Amino acid sequence: MPSSAVLSDQLNASLAAARPAVLEMARYIHANPELSFEEVKAAAAITSLLEQHGFAVERGTGGLDTAFSASIGSGDLVVAICVEYDCLPEVGHACGHNLIAGSTVGAALALAPLVDELGITLKAIGTPAEEHGGGKSLLLDAGAFDGVGLSLMAHPGPEGRTSNPAGTSSQAVGRFRATFSGQAAHAAAMPHRGINAADGAVLSQVAVGLLRQQLPDDHRVALFVREAGVATNIIPDHAVVDFECRAFTLPEYEALLTRVRACFEGAALATGTGLDIQDIEPLYEPLVQDLQLSAHWNAAFGARGHDVTPAPDSSGGGSTDMGNISQVIPSIHPMFAIPGATLPIHSAGFTAAADTPEAYEAMFDAAFSLASTVADAASDPEQKARFTAAAYHPSSAEALA
Repeated sequence: MPSSAVLSDQLNASLAAARPAVLEMARYIHANPELSFEEVKAAAAITSLLEQHGFAVERGTGGLDTAFSASIGSGDLVVAICVEYDCLPEVGHACGHNLIAGSTVGAALALAPLVDELGITLKAIGTPAEEHGGGKSLLLDAGAFDGVGLSLMAHPGPEGRTSNPAGTSSQAVGRFRATFSGQAAHAAAMPHRGINAADGAVLSQVAVGLLRQQLPDDHRVALFVREAGVATNIIPDHAVVDFECRAFTLPEYEALLTRVRACFEGAALATGTGLDIQDIEPLYEPLVQDLQLSAHWNAAFGARGHDVTPAPDSSGGGSTDMGNISQVIPSIHPMFAIPGATLPIHSAGFTAAADTPEAYEAMFDAAFSLASTVADAASDPEQKARFTAAAYHPSSAEALA
């Protein structure tokens, strides 16, 4: 097995050779934002690049048109690098998924020439619909991660925060659609014959707003009215409210959801409306950061001048379907700051920041550090044995417990 210094030099050389193509791909994805499950151009660009570098590509993995699984090597330890590439409505790549695609594909291309030396099977798994839809959860259920012993990716963020993943987490989130049903009537001629579904929607918002004063600081509830009438002279018989609940542990999440559902049920009772609540996305589970992988990432990313001081807490909020993977496979999902990016993610300002020279430099530092994390873990016999033994199979989903 080559020394750590030799591996580092090899990774740097491989990444440098792939850099122009990776940069072109990341810029192309930014310029062509695509919503969840619609990432046709991004998936095509990524898989084409991976094929050019010797990866065997399966498209449409798990029955998802824009998912893929690209593999190289045949070692006992199976490594999954998760590639994201969807955008947000209206603001495009305001979460920087073009940079996630660049950092993860860059890491895969850096590692590709070393898979035989490291004794790994390397998979770059294209995971659509992270923003909405839970692509990783769907792929996990479909078997795309079967046999994987470790998984990783990195996510961009504004400057001023540490990139140390150890001890951090993400919130579980569930997303729902509440539909109130009533009775339409003429709002002037016979309002007494109507049952106003919009009243149920309004009252549910008031109830949730009052509930917030009794919630812990790290709990989140968000909602918006999707439908609530079409004209002032018609009492609406149909109203729809989309809502989500977040908490850092699953028991806390379940307790919060029970209380929020009660707000909707009480609103329906008070207004005499019917109520139907459906979940509209898979549950995103809390993130578990593997400490050994975190240490390797910190060493590599810190050596490139980035802040990897311990995070003070994990209460900042946010969710990812990478949490679902991390619950059953040793994983990391560190953040990497974009120098000069001061506006928050999910804003138009961050969309612009994700397409700057500073952003792409940070992306390549993250790509190297992800690749270095895999190489260091695979080079340590004890760690390699641990991750190989942790390979995920649906029948052994409690392997990490």
